[in-house]
Amino acid sequence: MNHKKVIRKTIRQLRNSLSPQQQQSAAHLAATKLVSYLQTLNIQRVALYLANDGELDPLPAIKQLITLGIDVYIPRLHPFCAGYLQFYRYNPSQLVFNKYGIAEPKLNVSELCPIEQLDVIITPLVAFDQQGYRLGMGGGYYDRTLAAVSPPLTIGYGHDIQLHPKLIIEPWDQPLKHVVTPTTHYHF
Repeated sequence: MNHKKVIRKTIRQLRNSLSPQQQQSAAHLAATKLVSYLQTLNIQRVALYLANDGELDPLPAIKQLITLGIDVYIPRLHPFCAGYLQFYRYNPSQLVFNKYGIAEPKLNVSELCPIEQLDVIITPLVAFDQQGYRLGMGGGYYDRTLAAVSPPLTIGYGHDIQLHPKLIIEPWDQPLKHVVTPTTHYHF
């Protein structure tokens, strides 16, 4: 098994071992930290994700941002360009499941926000290191999507246990500017 697969397996097991109470507490602590930081920026459009497979749940942050009048978008697998993401306005009543079993917005071009118009993209991750690199699930969707444009501010969002000493970096890996966990806001 290669190095990345070992890290993915180990950290996914760790985050899936968190109890529902630990997950909920972590989600609320991280949301407070993330939203406090985002309020210091002049932003109107933020992309987040919907949690899957033990990921840190951004739903508390999504709810706070909507209350503050900030437009929230979530990713959808690009319908025509395999391996890329598009971002659509978050509407919990308009979700479907993609081929990976992950909730995403229904295809509705009137709700699409071009990536260049987003102010911030909050990315899920399996692991991150102290240089701002993230390890995702292995599909490369975020790296490909972010490499295709001059991306907005990118912030990783994860549990404290997802910090890894040093990830192996590939030429296509896109570093993050920040990572927010329930206890720490890392700046890179």
